[in-house]
Amino acid sequence: MPEPRRSDHTDYVAVNPIFSRPGEDSVASKYTLEPDGMLPETAYQIVHDETMLDGNARLNLATFVSTWMDDHATKLYAESFDKNMIDKDEYPQTAAIETYCWRILADLWHSPSPKDAIGTSTIGSSEACMLGGLAMKRRWQHARKAAGKSTETPNLIMSSAVQVCWEKFCNYWDVEARYVPISEEHRTLDGHDLDKYVDENTIGVVAIMGVTYTGMYEPVLEISKALDAIQEKTGLDVPIHVDGASGAMIAPFLQPELEWDFRLPRVHSINTSAHKYGLVYPGLGWVVWRSQDLLPDDLVFKVSYLGGSMPTFALNFSRPGAQVILQFYLFLRLGHDGYRAIQQSSQDVAKFLAEGIGKLDAFELWNDGSDIPVFAWRLAEGHTSNWTLYDLSDRLRGKGWLVPAYPMPDDLADLTVQRIVVRNGLSMDLAANLLRIIEEETAFLDELDSPMPRPRVTEGFHH
Repeated sequence: MPEPRRSDHTDYVAVNPIFSRPGEDSVASKYTLEPDGMLPETAYQIVHDETMLDGNARLNLATFVSTWMDDHATKLYAESFDKNMIDKDEYPQTAAIETYCWRILADLWHSPSPKDAIGTSTIGSSEACMLGGLAMKRRWQHARKAAGKSTETPNLIMSSAVQVCWEKFCNYWDVEARYVPISEEHRTLDGHDLDKYVDENTIGVVAIMGVTYTGMYEPVLEISKALDAIQEKTGLDVPIHVDGASGAMIAPFLQPELEWDFRLPRVHSINTSAHKYGLVYPGLGWVVWRSQDLLPDDLVFKVSYLGGSMPTFALNFSRPGAQVILQFYLFLRLGHDGYRAIQQSSQDVAKFLAEGIGKLDAFELWNDGSDIPVFAWRLAEGHTSNWTLYDLSDRLRGKGWLVPAYPMPDDLADLTVQRIVVRNGLSMDLAANLLRIIEEETAFLDELDSPMPRPRVTEGFHH
């Protein structure tokens, strides 16, 4: 039996001796490939033990991502692990299911003619946003070239609270990011001062249905009206891309009268994260354009080397088809009323928690979860100098709950908030338990007669 290596434990993983087998090395490098392999049982035990160190997903109130699906979904998932979304010749029915899904979304988002819309699945909303941004940039370029004008300095207008994927888009594709700062007065991009940012080089405006920092909707209708006024004055026709990573799967069910989608002609494209309030395991996103002409032909590529000629316009090539199948399963399984019931349940929990936290003297609500089931709060002005929301976050983490604290974006960077994301699986009884713990930990912190030792600011995960 080989002698186990006695190197630095940070460099090696090992299986419990109880599970090791005669003649098998039960210690393996984390960073180099070993000459010999292990029995599958041993490798499984090592990986199983490693992942055991991860947190409890149901208690992670920082993430927006779905962490639970039912047994039928799990069975479909296992049956579809091998399906490659790009290979429409090998998996034609999976490709057809993809079309079913984005057509359903086009209809849900009030496309004037869903059959004439165009859409695609993506790995997540980041890729979907990239595609929406690229389509806006390319259409702007075509129009500028046709008019004999320069295409060197495109810009994109968005809130300073925009998700990081839009910063990436602007960085990757050489687009000037023009951030409209949020403030106490304007807590979202609401159309104010847009005329100070829009010019002939503006490729579009991003409106967020569910700001990452707070969960608030940006009023797309008001943004559209502001752009209408700018067009009337200047002739500039600026499109809107709606980043509905969360809200595009909430608003149709909980706020059906709210005008934010393709009911507004200026809205050219919408994305959503299926693995958020679409309720699918990660990672899956969708992007839909209101009509095919809004997706420039030169962003669509034809490939023939997989067995048949097929179009592709996603950034990624090979990608899982299983999540697309799971999305269609949920559309069939839940229907409109099922989605409405689940989203309403999440919102009820969010409002319950927001109301309870808002009653505590220590806190002031920033919003109450009445948009998407997400809300944030800040420490009440003058309440204490002995502790911060980072201290409360640390105390909650010690009880297993991940409730992030983080600074707001530029112009409000001195303001720290905490945020709770309510997802399917956070039941009312769990929420009541969390509220009790928040009350207890807040009371503990309030009893301090001096500042918390070694005060620090931790990195709060919020995307």
